[in-house]
Amino acid sequence: MSEAYKASGVDIHAGYEAVERMKKHVARTMRPEVLGGLGGFGAAFDLSALNMTSPVLVSGTDGVGTKLRLAIDYSKHDTIGIDAVAMCVNDILTTGALPIYFLDYLALHSVDPVVVEQIVKGVADGCSQSECALIGGETAEMGEMYHPGDYDIAGFAVGAVEKSDYITGAAITAGDVIIGLPSSGIHSNGYSLVRKIIHDSTADLSQKFGDRTLLDVLIEPTRIYVKPVKALLAAHSIKGMCHITGGGFIENIPRVLPDKLAAVIDVTSYPCPPVFDWLQKEGGLDRAEMYNVFNMGIGFCIIAAHEESEAIIQSLNDAGEQAFVIGTIKEQQCPIELTGV
Repeated sequence: MSEAYKASGVDIHAGYEAVERMKKHVARTMRPEVLGGLGGFGAAFDLSALNMTSPVLVSGTDGVGTKLRLAIDYSKHDTIGIDAVAMCVNDILTTGALPIYFLDYLALHSVDPVVVEQIVKGVADGCSQSECALIGGETAEMGEMYHPGDYDIAGFAVGAVEKSDYITGAAITAGDVIIGLPSSGIHSNGYSLVRKIIHDSTADLSQKFGDRTLLDVLIEPTRIYVKPVKALLAAHSIKGMCHITGGGFIENIPRVLPDKLAAVIDVTSYPCPPVFDWLQKEGGLDRAEMYNVFNMGIGFCIIAAHEESEAIIQSLNDAGEQAFVIGTIKEQQCPIELTGV
């Protein structure tokens, strides 16, 4: 039967090998609350072991988008899994929930155990960075759906927070301060435009860009903010948080604001990474438009009372982070205003 299945395009034995290669990477993400091991029909997590009084589960799912095209075309498979984790855990983190477990879905033309291991290694790296367990997933071999060498990856994360600590943004008021944490680069949004710019500019991705190649800069994995934010939540009062993803500042920051409040962002208040200047120049883009597509160097925002902001900045800096006051909250109908563009 396996030979017949292989003739139809599915190699069971390659799948078995891929699972064996995954196990050592999955094992390093384990938490004591995980019940059972890899390979069961369902994955279990003992929520009672978290010792929460009124736990709220927060879930998120996402993919990596067309950044995958760069990973596939340039055989750079070992970090794309970090992006898949980051896009999910950073989202649920905005509610104050800390990630507890993650599952991935990998669909591909055919199973190459070495490539699958590289992808899952990245997923495990992302889970380690976010302190969540990789408790399950699916690898689907679908030769009739994908071109040879192609694949897609998506993830699903669950976090938990005490109900009394759940953050909605409802407490945000005029006069509050917006604190930005730097991105590691483009993260995982806007890559259809990035790839068009690469194509139209005939850029050589092996060229030096600072002390790295342009490819390395463009494919730099999305930063995971769990550890610095976890420390803040334990020591400070946070009113709102947002993950700067697709839609940049323009779409994401207003999502956390109550009605009739606006974010006023001073884009000169922090250093913007050179890759965004390169994209603007090579793409002939309007600078203001860039803030509606890319994160422009800020991947995560924290909103807190003005009197709390100095202590928050100090805590972040003491932990080795860079943090910037990038704006304030004020009363107005237009939900966001950019100054210094």
